[in-house]
Amino acid sequence: MNHESLISALYVFVLAAFVGYQVISRVPALLHTPLMSATNAISGISLVGSIVAAGEQATTFSTILGFVAVTCATINVVGGFVITDRMLRMFKRKPAQEIKPKEI
Repeated sequence: MNHESLISALYVFVLAAFVGYQVISRVPALLHTPLMSATNAISGISLVGSIVAAGEQATTFSTILGFVAVTCATINVVGGFVITDRMLRMFKRKPAQEIKPKEI
């Protein structure tokens, strides 16, 4: 990787981190569950990409990095589903208790 492409990749990374932080920090609490579902979909895409990177076996280093990426993406997807499930359970109605008629 030459110097110019490294600077370009670093610029994109910093810009993406800044924009991501700004977007996430301005999300109201009511929208966190749909946002988690969307990020789970994006994490699933990164999981597929990391599987492809690990499976190419171009070099030993790229295979190890691919394996690390698969592990991290899997943890992210599973954790996202667990958090989404927990948040959805918070909004679930509790079963209605049996109402006894009043005696006159």
